[in-house]
Amino acid sequence: MTTQTVEYIRYRIPEARSAEFLAAYTRASRHLAASPHCVGYELDRCEEDFENFILRIVWTSTEDHLEGFRESELFAGFVAEIRPYVGGIDEMRHYKPTTVRGPGSAEPTLYEWAGAGEAFDRLTSVFYDKVVKDDLLGPLFAELPAEHAARVALWLGEVFGGPSAYTERHGGHSHMVAMHVGKAITEPQRRRWVNLIQDAADEAGLPTDAEFRSAFSAYIEWGTRLAVSFSGPDASRPAEQPVPRWNWGSAPPFRPRPAR
Repeated sequence: MTTQTVEYIRYRIPEARSAEFLAAYTRASRHLAASPHCVGYELDRCEEDFENFILRIVWTSTEDHLEGFRESELFAGFVAEIRPYVGGIDEMRHYKPTTVRGPGSAEPTLYEWAGAGEAFDRLTSVFYDKVVKDDLLGPLFAELPAEHAARVALWLGEVFGGPSAYTERHGGHSHMVAMHVGKAITEPQRRRWVNLIQDAADEAGLPTDAEFRSAFSAYIEWGTRLAVSFSGPDASRPAEQPVPRWNWGSAPPFRPRPAR
């Protein structure tokens, strides 16, 4: 489990002082942002009771917060800005995340947006038809099993938010990585792989919107570079770990609001 910790600081600030409180935290946040131990922060205000605020800070670890940030000059600058409001603190504690977590349904998964399993079946079918005929990639896949395209479709489906079919049938992330050990994949081969799967995505009719293709391309870049790394002469099979789950990242799906 991650060593990151979440600090919650709950304030009760009279509404008459809320504007100056927010201004003080705007200044103080520069010290948080500059800390190598701060992963991120957010100050929220209660909708039902405007006098209640919650500051949420994610630290690399509790130790890094207490012995790193608090022992630094940044902490002194931070406290100088928010000192007038320390008396309004109702709670200040560290929390560790639990295993209870998951996405909601407000946004579709990339898997759903792409067209679910059928879309990834089309993608890998078109893609491997290209691969076996390619001068650079053909030799790598000379003994391609008949079920390989379907297996990769399951992998991509799971990565992009679909069912855990690859994990259940074939194993987790380390199983996929192990398929590349000893292959000595070159950078030109990696780039050709990227180009061909992008072409295959067009031909297979995957969504062409900027948001989906941005997320799709980000995974393809990450995954192929990892494959090259694990195909090198000194690479070994990694420890078992879950299949990575890709999401929309910084650009969620664009869905026009209905006219009112």
